[in-house]
Amino acid sequence: EEGFQSTRDIRENTRQNLKHLILTNPGERIMDPEFGVGVQRYLFSNFSENIQGQLYDKIVQQAGTYMPAVEIVNITFTETNPDTNTFSFQIFYNLRDAGLNDLLEFTI
Repeated sequence: EEGFQSTRDIRENTRQNLKHLILTNPGERIMDPEFGVGVQRYLFSNFSENIQGQLYDKIVQQAGTYMPAVEIVNITFTETNPDTNTFSFQIFYNLRDAGLNDLLEFTI
């Protein structure tokens, strides 16, 4: 629905890159099978604190590997609905060298 968008500044570029990192499934990116969190894989799991912890760790690990200028401050899981197989979360992050703070929200 949103697709790829041209970015004009570092904040937009970082948001877009982090979004791609979260939504890409491991093995989906050519020449880098480890890239991506693959958040959709968690969609049909029993979304417990254990799954939230796994997803949190995976996001932090992937951001540390592929976006070292980004520091994940916190990830908050805000809403889950097992009847419609959806969950929502927010990623609070800092862009270290630029001194920028931002928030990225997902509903999967």
